[in-house]
Amino acid sequence: MKSYQELLDSYRKRQRSTVVDAIAAGLTYMDEIVVDSGLLEETGLLAELTESVCGALPFAIIAVQEGSKVVLGLKPAVTGVQDSAYRMVKTGAALGVGTAVAASAGFWAAIPVTMGVRALFDRYRSKALTGMRVQGRISRLQELNNQLRQTQAQEDGLVALPEPEIVAVIPN
Repeated sequence: MKSYQELLDSYRKRQRSTVVDAIAAGLTYMDEIVVDSGLLEETGLLAELTESVCGALPFAIIAVQEGSKVVLGLKPAVTGVQDSAYRMVKTGAALGVGTAVAASAGFWAAIPVTMGVRALFDRYRSKALTGMRVQGRISRLQELNNQLRQTQAQEDGLVALPEPEIVAVIPN
């Protein structure tokens, strides 16, 4: 089991990647900002190039970050693939919702919506993982309780008592 300091360090690292992903997702709307501000003509090759680059930028950043963590040995390959897949799905969903909002309300509204969708994904994942950890701890306590009862019954020469049912209630 990880120590408190190890858990704290992993959460701090996770927050850094969230900030980087959020900035990269916001930069995908850079081409629209540049076109609307008149810095770039909408009909040229450069406009299409920036649109392509800005659309792929968050996914490239995620791939490079997770890949470098795997190559440097900071993270196992399986965990790196899972983390990068989750981050890419989260970014893709946020960009999809942001694009829909940009089409209806403008790109200025799309940026906070994109960030909000990403935050909702993180909140849902955090609650789901908390529930899994609580269930794991409950089952471990039940196992320890069974072992304790069996050991105590063997020492006393008695039959082990049936185990009580423990039900966890996880608040929303």
